[in-house]
Amino acid sequence: MGFLTDLYNIYVSRADFFLELFLQHVMLAFTAAGIILVVAISLGVLMTRNRRFADFILGLTGFLYTIPSIAMFGFFIAITGIGNATAIAVMSIYGVLPLVRNTYVGLMEVDTDIIEAATGMGSTEWQLLVKIKFPLALPVITAGFRTTVIMAIALGAIASFIGAGGLGVAIWRGISTYNQTLTVAGSLLVALFAVSTDFLLSRLERWIQHKYYGRNVT
Repeated sequence: MGFLTDLYNIYVSRADFFLELFLQHVMLAFTAAGIILVVAISLGVLMTRNRRFADFILGLTGFLYTIPSIAMFGFFIAITGIGNATAIAVMSIYGVLPLVRNTYVGLMEVDTDIIEAATGMGSTEWQLLVKIKFPLALPVITAGFRTTVIMAIALGAIASFIGAGGLGVAIWRGISTYNQTLTVAGSLLVALFAVSTDFLLSRLERWIQHKYYGRNVT
């Protein structure tokens, strides 16, 4: 009970501190998610046009995904320095894999009969992509984006170790000063941020599934 009281007191007494870190964490996570969205969807579209390129990108992203995040942070410090730039770069690299894979799979699995029918009606390549393939692949792409955002939020907690902002600062300070309450307070906020974001994105995913499939897809 005493620990819960300490936890409550630190949230109340340092509310401004935690709010500032939370806003920094939101900026880091969603900046990375925006970069990932543009890069992954662009790559996913290009991959549907060239199987060898698709195999290369999937292999490369899969390989990068096996590298420990702390090692990747250390590698990028030599390139982009200490701070938010390195954090966003690494978060973007790790988040590309689930979204690029889902984009590629979603576009490739569009029913060929639908594509042939649209082509027979005179649809151009661009119209096929924008009006047929993307809408039908959107639920799969959204599922990949959901994974990407949660991954970015989680990695943002480690970013403080290389001088970036975010809720990881509270965790790092708590660890370095042996302040268990501060460590737990920061960790709980990261978890709450991830869970609430995942819930909102799951609602969006179900809405998209219902809109384009006419039912909720599990």
